[in-house]
Amino acid sequence: MDIKSYPGRPFPLGATWDGEGVNFALYSENATKVELCLFDKDESEVARLEVPERTHNIWHVYLPDLKPGQLYGYRVHGPYEPQNGHRFNPNKVLLDPYAKAISRTIEWHDSLFGYELGHAEEDLSFSKTDSAPYIPKSVVIDTAFDWESDKKPRIPYHKSIIYETHVKGFTQLHPDIPEEIRGTYAALAHPVTIQYLKDLGITAVELMPVHHFINDRHLVEKGLSNYWGYNTIGYFAPDVRYSSSSTHGEQVVEFKQMVKELHKAGIEVILDVVYNHTAEGNQMGPTLSFRGIDNAAYYRLTEDKRYYMDYTGTGNTLNANLPNVLRLIMDSLRYWILEMRVDGFRFDLAATLARELHEVDRLSAFFDIIHQDPVISQVKLIAEPWDIGEGGYQVGEFPQDWAEWNGKYRDCIRDYWRGADSMLAEFAERFTGSSDLYKNDNRRPTASINFITAHDGFTLHDLVAYNEKHNEANGEDNNDGESHNRSWNCGAEGPTDEPEVQALRAQQKRNFLTTLFLSQGVPMLVAGDELSRSQQGNNNAYCQDNEISWLNWQEADKELLDFTKRLIRFSRKHPVFNRRGWFQGRPIKGNDLKDIAWFLPEGREMTEENWSHDFAKSLGVYLNGKGLHSRGPKGELITDDSFYVIFNAHHEPLKYKLPPKKYGETWRKVIDTATGTMDEQGEEFVYSKTLEVAARSVVVLQQPQ
Repeated sequence: MDIKSYPGRPFPLGATWDGEGVNFALYSENATKVELCLFDKDESEVARLEVPERTHNIWHVYLPDLKPGQLYGYRVHGPYEPQNGHRFNPNKVLLDPYAKAISRTIEWHDSLFGYELGHAEEDLSFSKTDSAPYIPKSVVIDTAFDWESDKKPRIPYHKSIIYETHVKGFTQLHPDIPEEIRGTYAALAHPVTIQYLKDLGITAVELMPVHHFINDRHLVEKGLSNYWGYNTIGYFAPDVRYSSSSTHGEQVVEFKQMVKELHKAGIEVILDVVYNHTAEGNQMGPTLSFRGIDNAAYYRLTEDKRYYMDYTGTGNTLNANLPNVLRLIMDSLRYWILEMRVDGFRFDLAATLARELHEVDRLSAFFDIIHQDPVISQVKLIAEPWDIGEGGYQVGEFPQDWAEWNGKYRDCIRDYWRGADSMLAEFAERFTGSSDLYKNDNRRPTASINFITAHDGFTLHDLVAYNEKHNEANGEDNNDGESHNRSWNCGAEGPTDEPEVQALRAQQKRNFLTTLFLSQGVPMLVAGDELSRSQQGNNNAYCQDNEISWLNWQEADKELLDFTKRLIRFSRKHPVFNRRGWFQGRPIKGNDLKDIAWFLPEGREMTEENWSHDFAKSLGVYLNGKGLHSRGPKGELITDDSFYVIFNAHHEPLKYKLPPKKYGETWRKVIDTATGTMDEQGEEFVYSKTLEVAARSVVVLQQPQ
């Protein structure tokens, strides 16, 4: 096949169609030769062209006759010296790191490995088998799309409700969504889905990884899959599995359409991204892209170069200290913001990206670049603020313009409601925004992403139904998961017909949700928790692409769903529960009432001594609606009703005396988690009256302005 070619340009990296042809550009510092391979629609190799030009380690060529839909890959030549960090093997067709679409999923075969499997020298051996039939191909795309009048919602953190969900799992079993699109981007854009999210009160969907990822071979051989998707191989390509349209680039259009429809509904799209490692694993892993393009120029290697630094538990770590890797990450982020129009990112194991050599550095190049970037710095940036390496970040140590998953919030609130001994002082910190973690860095309460559950761990229902993990489907043995899960089964392990246990579990779920949505910070709800979704006690369903992970809409807990909807509406209606600034703990101008005050059951304010009791299970908190210290978009002073919230984690009812008259003459009970009632015209109580608060419950009293 005779192909006309021109020198082309080193930028932009990847394959770029300009209306007349395609420019190809690939970074490889240590390669000696690069070949561009073209494939027909059946993925048969029809041409192989040596890339002639090299500018600053970028190999480039322009082919004037190519069009969108063209399949391609690379063969990269260079030394095969694993002991020196080099693993070039031109027998392996490689995915473009900048591919905007990838044709299909991987078909596992021994040829995908750069060495001979089973050889005595392991990865030091050299494989001569062609991998072309088994590797998916990169796809040239047309970026044109009619965004119409799309406008990003730009919802401030203090008004945000984040909903962590999975593209497939959310809609796969939904009876009101057409079967042919269930589990896809199109299903998330369906009017039924969008109406559900709006009715629930969600302002942002946080999608578990949609960058094209690989199903691990060992899982496939067990009949399982990497359902969660934390195994990225394509940082620019929306995964083809979630496309209802086709495989040759249409998935890009479908993703854009999804974003556009969610934006029309005022809902933001946040992506869970995995820039800390790739799907190629350790030295025994396959050669799919980065490893064969330039192993030493992409990964963190040990001192002897053969092995990989592993701060992620997956076998390798991308080297964000290198300029080309930083450029890859930043180019990817900008692409998803500008071209795909997403509204933010949650960074998996974000501490890994900040590591300078071995230590985590708050002022690393990664943070510096993001901070000064006029595009990336303007979207929501959320860190999972840890990795598995020593000396890593802890919660509360990221820069000012970042929010963080607050693992301390999760652990504290779980401990409180399961009855574990815990300091009331910590509960108060978590409820009021975790000032001990963020205030001294000039951050706001919204730096804290509060969550009770996440994709990793028990669902909300399982948190109150299991003491131990039940991961038999993963091929794991059961063991006591209390130290990790901080769960309590309420008296029976797993499903039960006992009415008292069922009632207590329902009450505990309401306690968790009420605490979450009334806490200062940004609440994150996991999809299905409002429906009492269960994973049958599986606390790590990463490989369960089946009914264990999918939302079962037919068995939805409608009572809990209704409670959650009303709770979200209530909390968003009252700015006292979503403050922009910290509580001051001092009197408000014009009276002697503080913006917040804490009380014992007998109606007295708590003292320093009271805070240190680890056996105390109950407290009341007064929230002054005139103490918000905040103004609206037009400079207007924001005020609200005042509230008195009583938390009782004790196993017995407690009598609570309401605060003195100066805090309010009358109070109205608007929430009671013991009964599940929520009524803004509820029963009234006069100041200093004593009311009984049920065991393991929350009562919210409101005093109108």
